[in-house]
Amino acid sequence: MMKVQSFIPLQQTNQPGMSPLETEKAIEMIKTCFATELARHLKLYKVSAPMLVRRGTGINDDLNGTERPVHFPAPSLGGATVEVVHSLAKWKRVKVSQLQLLPGEGIYTDMRAIRADEELSPIHSLYVDQWDWEKCIRPEERSLDTLKETVKSIYAAIKVTEEKLSIALPDLQPVLPEEIVFIHSEDLQSQYPELSPKEREDQIARTFGAVFIIGIGGALGEGEPHDGRAPDYDDWSTPTEGAYKGLNGDILVWNPVLRRAFELSSMGIRVDAAALERQLAIAACKERTQLPFHAALLAGKFSQTMGGGIGQSRLCMFLLRKGHIGEVQASLWPEEIGAGLEEQGISLL
Repeated sequence: MMKVQSFIPLQQTNQPGMSPLETEKAIEMIKTCFATELARHLKLYKVSAPMLVRRGTGINDDLNGTERPVHFPAPSLGGATVEVVHSLAKWKRVKVSQLQLLPGEGIYTDMRAIRADEELSPIHSLYVDQWDWEKCIRPEERSLDTLKETVKSIYAAIKVTEEKLSIALPDLQPVLPEEIVFIHSEDLQSQYPELSPKEREDQIARTFGAVFIIGIGGALGEGEPHDGRAPDYDDWSTPTEGAYKGLNGDILVWNPVLRRAFELSSMGIRVDAAALERQLAIAACKERTQLPFHAALLAGKFSQTMGGGIGQSRLCMFLLRKGHIGEVQASLWPEEIGAGLEEQGISLL
């Protein structure tokens, strides 16, 4: 049975009144502006994206390893089973290699996905839209310095978008700090040992306004990861500084409407052959080495890359001070959620 979080009344502070048409126009402005800035800051080329991939290739994103992709047999493909993508984390790496891009060049695309097992909430729906991006790097650039500089570039693109939106819509003045703060998940755990990972995120986001948490997916000192990550795209196991591990992480901001940490992006430097073998062993799924994607990676057929996803509806929701993701995307919701929001004068798209 699908899980639905109980409805929580929204904080009305800082939510300017906008008609449905004004909201749609603002969404289009944000998406156009940010995509332009992202491409400029990271030197990315826009490419077309698939919604379907063949089952059994290892291309689809396994997320935390428990979510079921929507799938069906396609008679026109000889009865082959195809899956609706969860994200394009691994597909992009194949695409970058096919395009023979040079280090420093990359791609981005408008990704549309369905996540049937998603737990519905004010920030999660069955429908996912994000800017999926991937960039070639040199082997020697697989480092925290490369990761941090790229995070700063993405944050700069968000800041430019926020500033331009505030000029067009003066009621929406910027709230983001000038710089984003970096912290490793190990340090975050040490700083707030009595809190859960999500509570730690709330604390650090409230303190700094914008933060990048490094090293998500590998076990921390207490034995559990900060959050789950699939073993075959982000590198969360490579030793970095001191006893730290991981070349990936999440961009979080403090959401003044929801009064909580708000994830805008998950990203990282991708696994090389050594990291892939190590992480498949840790995740107890070494059988994936026989899948076409994994076998090709282990054989050195793919470029060294880094990449991630940036939520389109998430960014619109944050910048427009919306309290529910259904205000900025057209998805499906249980009747009780729609009724609860309607009582507050909030309309879903």
